[in-house]
Amino acid sequence: MIRVLLYEWCCSGGLAGQLAGSDLEALLAEGRLMLEALAVDAARDADLDVTVLVDAEHKVRLPSAVHVASVRPGEELDSLVAAATQADWTLLVAPETAGILADRVARVREAGGCPIAPAAAFLALAADKQATIDALAGAGVPVPAGRSLAAGEPIPAGFHLPAVCKARASAGCDGLQVIRTRESVSLLPVAARLEAFVPGTSVGVSCLCGGGDLAILPPLRQRFTGGDAPHALGHEALSDSSLAARAEQLARRAVAALERVAGGERASGWVGIDMILGSREDGRSDRVLEVNPRLTTSFAMHSRGASTSLVRSMIDRAAPPRHYASLSVR
Repeated sequence: MIRVLLYEWCCSGGLAGQLAGSDLEALLAEGRLMLEALAVDAARDADLDVTVLVDAEHKVRLPSAVHVASVRPGEELDSLVAAATQADWTLLVAPETAGILADRVARVREAGGCPIAPAAAFLALAADKQATIDALAGAGVPVPAGRSLAAGEPIPAGFHLPAVCKARASAGCDGLQVIRTRESVSLLPVAARLEAFVPGTSVGVSCLCGGGDLAILPPLRQRFTGGDAPHALGHEALSDSSLAARAEQLARRAVAALERVAGGERASGWVGIDMILGSREDGRSDRVLEVNPRLTTSFAMHSRGASTSLVRSMIDRAAPPRHYASLSVR
């Protein structure tokens, strides 16, 4: 049996002691979705002995086949390290914000555990949106024009609008704003990236990395709310095969670029690439927006299309699923 530990920051004790609110509830719901999907997926493989860390104050629906390790308030980090040292592999889901993801991965490694995650240099690079863009641009991967902003720095007078502003270290749409007029902008209290607004189809590509291999799962179209402070609504299958081919090619180039800048360390685990595919059929209007060095909510949809466990595939160093059904769900 392969002992696997599943950890998701929100549901595994990371939110303990934080004030409730609509944003916090939305974050917790997203985290619960991911943890439940991971547990269901892992339970499909009879060779996996699965343990899930769960905050004692949260309720998570888990398969009966998995073990639940309760995390008491204030003991999240100790519980993670202790459980990880007893597991063969640890899968961590956490935001890059404030170094949360990098810190948990490092703690597991330092304790002798085996996290399925990229090396520290790759994590640090991908966690910084401006550093990611610099690495991609240096490798010739198309990215939106833009620049970094210091905390509280206003938009430069000559910067073309509309534009997008987002914190350099963030997850999802946290703090993201579309700027259409200079009067509507809210200055971010943290270091940010300002970039040109790119029209087109928003696409996410998930890659299983490891062992020198890169298995690309079917690209998904991303859906968002409208307005100047968009939020993610979910994913749906990208039915256009030509768009899918362009997305896969960009994803490969993006991962390779970050691996080179990170010192040649191969990426490991789940890596997601967000991009905009433009209207030009030759792909010259396509742009990579960011690279996520972690599991994303797309896992919940991808696990439905795979006939074998994606968790097991990650453990087996990104061996692609034996069969992938056609996706039509939303």
